[in-house]
Amino acid sequence: MTEQLLAHTSSTGRVETLDEHSRRVAATACRLAKKFDADDLGYTAGLLHDLGKMKPGFQAKLRGEVNSISHSGEGARFVVEHYLERPIPAAIARLIAFAIAGHHAGLANGISPCNGRTPLQNRISSAESVQPWFPLQELPKLDRLPHSLAVAKQNPFAWAFFTRMLFSAVVDADFLETERWMAEAEGRSLSRGWKGELIELKNALDGYLNTHFSTVSDATEIARLRAEVLADCRSAAASAPGFFSLTVPTGGGKTLSSLAFALDHAISTGLDRVIYVIPFTSIVEQTADVFRQALGDDNAILEHHSAFDAEKLERVSAKDADFGLQKLRLAAHNWDRPIVVTTAVQFFESLFAARPGRCRKLHNIARSVVILDEAQTLPLKLLRPCLAALNELVRGYSTTVVLCTATQPAVTKSHLKAPEALDKVSEIISPTRNLFGRLKRVRAEVGATLSDKQLIGALTSVDQGLVIVNNRRHARELFEDMRRAKIEGARHLTTAMTAAHRQKTLDDIRTDLKLSRPVRLISTSLIEAGVDISFRTVWRAWAGLDQMVQAAGRCNRNGELGTDGGLLTIFEPEAVEGRRPPRELVQNAEVAKRVLRDQTDPMAPEGIEAYFRELLWIRDDGGKWLRLDDARVGERNLHGIIKAIDETKHGLNFPFADIADAFCMIEEVMVPVIIPATSHYAGGAPASLIEKLKFVPYPGGVARELQRFVVQIPRTIRGSLLVDGAAQIVREKDFGDQFVILTNLSLYDPQSGLRWEDPTFRKVEALII
Repeated sequence: MTEQLLAHTSSTGRVETLDEHSRRVAATACRLAKKFDADDLGYTAGLLHDLGKMKPGFQAKLRGEVNSISHSGEGARFVVEHYLERPIPAAIARLIAFAIAGHHAGLANGISPCNGRTPLQNRISSAESVQPWFPLQELPKLDRLPHSLAVAKQNPFAWAFFTRMLFSAVVDADFLETERWMAEAEGRSLSRGWKGELIELKNALDGYLNTHFSTVSDATEIARLRAEVLADCRSAAASAPGFFSLTVPTGGGKTLSSLAFALDHAISTGLDRVIYVIPFTSIVEQTADVFRQALGDDNAILEHHSAFDAEKLERVSAKDADFGLQKLRLAAHNWDRPIVVTTAVQFFESLFAARPGRCRKLHNIARSVVILDEAQTLPLKLLRPCLAALNELVRGYSTTVVLCTATQPAVTKSHLKAPEALDKVSEIISPTRNLFGRLKRVRAEVGATLSDKQLIGALTSVDQGLVIVNNRRHARELFEDMRRAKIEGARHLTTAMTAAHRQKTLDDIRTDLKLSRPVRLISTSLIEAGVDISFRTVWRAWAGLDQMVQAAGRCNRNGELGTDGGLLTIFEPEAVEGRRPPRELVQNAEVAKRVLRDQTDPMAPEGIEAYFRELLWIRDDGGKWLRLDDARVGERNLHGIIKAIDETKHGLNFPFADIADAFCMIEEVMVPVIIPATSHYAGGAPASLIEKLKFVPYPGGVARELQRFVVQIPRTIRGSLLVDGAAQIVREKDFGDQFVILTNLSLYDPQSGLRWEDPTFRKVEALII
């Protein structure tokens, strides 16, 4: 009797045959890829993805033999050879081969190695020739192009983008079906996803807005304006999917109004979910909390912003070469919820990623409403590939994209001449609203250069004021000077604090503002990222004009001081060694200064438009737009991701691994340090949570809970803390360097957060025995 071909075995003795697993993955991949008209491709890739497991050596491995035999190349080789005869199937088969060969190790380069990763060409040539166990007539003919490729014609970016989306569907199908079988084999129940309907969330939001939101007949101008913004969002929601802009001044109620548009639009056009993309991690939790309060359904909302490397945790936790239970219990996100709140870094880097854990969610972006909050923060050095990806989502994947901001970037074809500029962007707000004129709450003054002493003196002259500077060091030094001078109401806000610490600080500040107590706050630019707070007077160091507008949004935010009742003073900080802001910020500030020579009001829409037009114009490079795609790709150091794709289009040999390495929105690698709670500071991680981390077999849930109690710092700095004994790694053997806990608690100040200049520093009371 012939032995069964196995796909998986479990600790309970149960087995899953290769035929069962492959057909289940094929059916699921078919369903997932159908959203972008690639169901036949998904089915084919799913059916063949584990073809290499037929090899006797791999079957022996599944039955307990220790060997290093792989299995992903054989399916890739077969699909290329099987569809070789005709052009369309052969081209499509090449894309399927990328997905099959990479379903464990990740998408490879077509022909060149990348950091030790074998290219697709080598994976295929080194694979064994294996014939499927099923009749070949079961394989689809693949004689037509999916819609997204048919309309793209010869656009190589579209073909590379499609490959990554197909890869996502196959990888997620494999994860889901393996997870389902493993749970069944061990007698565990498996609860995944959300079981409700979007209409339920819409009804909940309608009820909340009716209770908490203003109406057009309300007495105050700002209340009426917010109601009008909501009404325009509701009205525009019935439009067909595409590009939209939502241009509303700060304080105009964009967050909930954009959610109302997104839900109404998704229901009206049959889309699946809402993805809310936020530029900064610091406000993801805040936005998600607003949505939970409005929708009343915690399970419907997924926050995806990991302080820890989830994919690395998956790799170090897996004890076998297959998709074992250890790996799956970490529950890598596939965005299978109706509301996803994530960061721009997570969103865009995933769209250019190569690893399975990072890519498995991508198919769920298709048929979604994507809200890009603070759209002006799109990174200029990667603007062209970002816009190209957005164009693909709208053109080929039935996705709606909303650019939501008070300061719209000049990225449409009427302003930007780069090929990837957006076309046919519909503004949601009626032009007759005159929002900016009616919501003018702040007058702006351009001041002189201010020394630290002068700046503190100006802040001390008011009972409640806010100073925003361009780097963390300057903010800390200003605060320390105020604290030494015992200035009443001195406060500090910085990313050197944990998220829980910042939230507690903001809550205290809001209470003091409400009770008319002195509040003199020194902050970095993080306070500009959607923080709902209002001062009478704000000082802002020179920066980009969009940041000036955001700073003004923290001044007389609700119009409580009347028209022009708030004052924004723009100043030049004194030059001090070690405080110079990044080169790009200096350049943005210079452009803002030139614009304000002709436009006295930094909040005026025409000034914002002029600012962004010049900002992009100086990156024209004679029409080549090189500085809007400034990544260096692969060993050849190609200038730009668009160019790297274009140069490898022949033979469809796209350098996926190189692109994933090159597409990096944050240049400096930041890593987390966990801050424990102490008797002096209660805002850190509870001892019980840290203790749990020391013993749990799978840390995914604990890691998510710990995110509120970490500070992100440069990797080199964390290394110094470890060397000097100021921090220690928890369970390095199990999880690598993922979990590092601060042990020298004197380095964490209850008012200003973590300071790492001297890792050996300890407070006197900590030295007393």
